[in-house]
Amino acid sequence: MLLALLSAAGSASTHAAGTEWLSYRDAYRAMIVFEKYGRPKNYLQNQIQLVPARKGVLPDTIQLSLQLKGSSVRLPLDAIGRAVFPVLKAAFDENAPLLIDGGAGPVSFRARISIVPRTDGVYDSAELRAACAQALDYQRYTGASARGSACVGVRFVYPAEGAAPQLRVRANGQPALLPVALGAAFPGDEHGAYRVVNYRFAEHAGAAQLLAAGAPLAIAPLIE
Repeated sequence: MLLALLSAAGSASTHAAGTEWLSYRDAYRAMIVFEKYGRPKNYLQNQIQLVPARKGVLPDTIQLSLQLKGSSVRLPLDAIGRAVFPVLKAAFDENAPLLIDGGAGPVSFRARISIVPRTDGVYDSAELRAACAQALDYQRYTGASARGSACVGVRFVYPAEGAAPQLRVRANGQPALLPVALGAAFPGDEHGAYRVVNYRFAEHAGAAQLLAAGAPLAIAPLIE
């Protein structure tokens, strides 16, 4: 399976005892590609994601911050280690370090594309297809997807613990509950185990809606 998302990775260096750091310029060059991309991307979001060098999950204590001259900007991480990347000329000029505290070993980063979740939890199948198509177009633009790959569905990602995910498909008749499995948040990723719900377009032909009872951690396009 091809990677479903662009992974522009960079490495971290030791900044101080127990602290890793990333070059802002390196991260900027990876993240700015999406900002400059001129084709439709309204269903997509681009975030910086921390990735442990060793297979596993990031510790809950990990924190990311941008250290500018005379100030520090904390970049909150979500449950998958992603943060909104600040595009700042001053940070680029200074090559300000992105400090990583509370880690358990070397950490790298990648630019991670995902589908924007809806606050009401209602997803039209046509919009999900369009979102996956936008992700595939972007991958082809960056060279992260080979010719012949196609959008086959989307993956809703939920925590491994807590209430069971409730994702239903509503077409004709009563909404049907989709099965839950354990897997990586993003296809091709070796880090972390989550409960995932795959919605494959071929299995649900015609117009339909997906009803998500709880907000997902992420929505990933399935591109194969």
